[in-house]
Amino acid sequence: MNLKQIEYALAVADTGSFTRAAERCHVVQSALSHQIAKLEETLGASLFERSSRRVRLTPAGEAFVQSAVPALEATRRIADDVAAACGVVRGQLSIGEITSLTELDLVDLLAGFHRQHPQVDIRWMMAKSELLIADVRERRLDVGFIGVWPGEQLAGVDYRLLAEEELVAVLPPEHPLTRVDGLTLADLEGQPLVDFPAGTGARRQTDEAFAAAGVRHRVQFEVSNIRLVEKFVQRALAVGLVPARIAGSFSAVATATLGDAPRRHLYVIWSKSPTPAAKAFVRMIEQYLASRDGS
Repeated sequence: MNLKQIEYALAVADTGSFTRAAERCHVVQSALSHQIAKLEETLGASLFERSSRRVRLTPAGEAFVQSAVPALEATRRIADDVAAACGVVRGQLSIGEITSLTELDLVDLLAGFHRQHPQVDIRWMMAKSELLIADVRERRLDVGFIGVWPGEQLAGVDYRLLAEEELVAVLPPEHPLTRVDGLTLADLEGQPLVDFPAGTGARRQTDEAFAAAGVRHRVQFEVSNIRLVEKFVQRALAVGLVPARIAGSFSAVATATLGDAPRRHLYVIWSKSPTPAAKAFVRMIEQYLASRDGS
């Protein structure tokens, strides 16, 4: 059994196809199939159920993937770990953030990191908090910046609290509630709301707050990007609840604080076994936070 055979088999498991796996691995399909057959012979078990339509993992294949993924990853990290011990950080750094990150300018931080560690290949994406948590836990991402409701449990990752934020109401400028003093969630009962989809981490911030207040609420418009909240409110179609800093960046809307406002916690999360590049980036975040909090 060799690393190429493991890589080929994992590619088939991931793509569900020998053809697509060969394309990913830049090898002809016959060579890939031959190496996987040799791997199965060595292991004494079939890893895949092959049919004309799809390729599925056998129970033995599932056991193989569970052990092979961390083994291959550890092998690939050997050179990076040795280089880090010699003072050179290299390899890949994959980062994800939510669309409503307000506590820091991640692009500026990445630019500074790139200047310090030019040999690191940086990858960046935007996604929902629950997806970022899963990707970091499963090591598809190195670092994630997320926003969750205060009761959320972060299992399987290391983390640092960045900030706690209150959400505020954003309303059309002529909305009657803009003239109400001491606005609460109860005042929003019956109002059409714009929010993230049910079941997402961002939605739980508001759902939990309304439930705690014993107030029914009606989300009429579900969006995937927080900038769409601004547009629905501008068009007088709905009322939104967003972090105060986000509301400050909106135009042509009215903002109102709530006596029982929903809250969210912003975290940076990372793998429990970080790569050298991830360790270096987390150190930079810690230094940034220390300088910010000390100023």
